[in-house]
Amino acid sequence: MNANLSMPNFWDGASWRAHSCGCDAAVAETSWHGWVIPGLVNAHSHAFQRAMAGLAERRVVRAGDARDSFWSWRETMYTFAARLDPETLHAVAAQAYVEMLEAGYTQVCEFHYLHHAQDGKPYAPASAMSAALIAAARETGIGLTLLPTLYMSGGFDQRPLAARQQRFAHTLDAFLDLLAELRALQGPGLNVGIALHSLRAVPAEALHELLQSGLAAQGPLHIHIAEQTAEVDDCLAATGQRPVAWLLDHAPLDARWCLVHATHMDSAETTRLARSGAVVALCPSTEANLGDGLFPLGPYLDAGGRIAIGSDSNVSISPVEELRWLEYGQRLARRARNLAASAQQPHAGARLVALALAGGRQAAGLDDTPMDAALLHLDGAHVLLAERRPEEVLDSWIFAGNAALVRDVCVAGQHLVRAGRHVHGEAIARRYRQALARLRA
Repeated sequence: MNANLSMPNFWDGASWRAHSCGCDAAVAETSWHGWVIPGLVNAHSHAFQRAMAGLAERRVVRAGDARDSFWSWRETMYTFAARLDPETLHAVAAQAYVEMLEAGYTQVCEFHYLHHAQDGKPYAPASAMSAALIAAARETGIGLTLLPTLYMSGGFDQRPLAARQQRFAHTLDAFLDLLAELRALQGPGLNVGIALHSLRAVPAEALHELLQSGLAAQGPLHIHIAEQTAEVDDCLAATGQRPVAWLLDHAPLDARWCLVHATHMDSAETTRLARSGAVVALCPSTEANLGDGLFPLGPYLDAGGRIAIGSDSNVSISPVEELRWLEYGQRLARRARNLAASAQQPHAGARLVALALAGGRQAAGLDDTPMDAALLHLDGAHVLLAERRPEEVLDSWIFAGNAALVRDVCVAGQHLVRAGRHVHGEAIARRYRQALARLRA
């Protein structure tokens, strides 16, 4: 196997040489020639939204709003989410995780806020929806960083949650009970962190109390922040500060923190966040789909910032698309090319992959996990990789087209994807179709 894929400026600053990942002999002895790289981390996912991908593309304008926007999309999402139960969530999440593995994600950070039954009452047990996600991850073999999400209020004014948001709601005590229950399940393939839905959904007092609890002393901490300009305006009105600035001043941001989106920052916030050691999860396909805006990538990276990528709403499941459009969005805004490249790494694709690998592992809390526990085998026989030099392979993977170049995937010694297809994909797809038929009946 041609496995000497040179990736300068990788996490250890050296070229990376693949070796056995512990899978069965069918991988080690295969006669095809390909490139082998570590699996990527999907740093932000709402798996249940995969089932509504493509179903929110009809223009809907809310009363008093002249444009279709994130806020009108959210109403469609709430309507869809209202019908999910543990059985259908398991089916949908398993399908999403199959697609992630086939695309090259081997770990997913699941930002999970769909906790309760349709009427807002807890299931018995209260962890039933979390258990559905854990079961889906175990069935498919993807590594799971589960992020149970605290969601308490409907705005910066701490208004009560609307009826359709009651499925998401927790008191702080109930949330800590859920977190303790899930932490007891941690083990190989399952890491449990904490998510705060947003500053508008978690009052400052509750945020501080949570951070002072013993359960918050370990694992990654994720939060949606500054995704929409309306959120920035509301935060300024309520606190006198922009969201990222407020969080930097009121929480101990460090490498355990992952800020999701952080789209709308001023220059001071951008520099401060980059220097904090936190990582930002960028989701370009969702951010584009929702009309969010563009992240200030150049200034943030220039200040030493760390990034990860995520599929978020799962309207698309492709690390290639996330990284390509992360770069392309910047090119369109700045009318220049290869903006993610650097003096140390002139190849834009290679640098984007390296940034996503290191930042994704940080976001998932995998810093101490062996880097050969999850491997992707890119199909070196594919015409898109024909006659590519080692330093050109990642550029071609990211920018040369939409062909599926991930041939095999191994995670923790399991050969999960063979010749581009998940080993249990057909059975999981059948169950997904049945679940979707129930959801849309």
